[in-house]
Amino acid sequence: MIETSGVIEKEQGNGFYLVTLEQPAGHQCLCRAAGKLTKFRIKLLAGDKVLVEISPYDLTRGRITYRERNAGAGGGRPGGNRPGGPRRR
Repeated sequence: MIETSGVIEKEQGNGFYLVTLEQPAGHQCLCRAAGKLTKFRIKLLAGDKVLVEISPYDLTRGRITYRERNAGAGGGRPGGNRPGGPRRR
C-alpha cells in the first residue's frame, strides 16, 4: 500500500470522498473511510487533511485511514463539555 496525505475536496455521496493528494502533486482519487473511522463515527468534511492508503494497482481509488486534528482550533468549551459550565457542589 502507498500511504500519502491529502485534502478532502468534496463529499461524493454514499460514503465516498474526492481527495486531492500532495505527493503526486494535484492527483485526485476517490476514497472511502476506513472501518475505524466509521466505527467511531469520525466526521470527515471538505478541507480536512487526511492520510490515504492507495493500492499500487489502482491509483484512482483509496482508503482514508486518519483525519488530522485541527491544531489551531479553539478546542472544546472553556467551561467543560456541559452547556452551563462545570458542575460545582
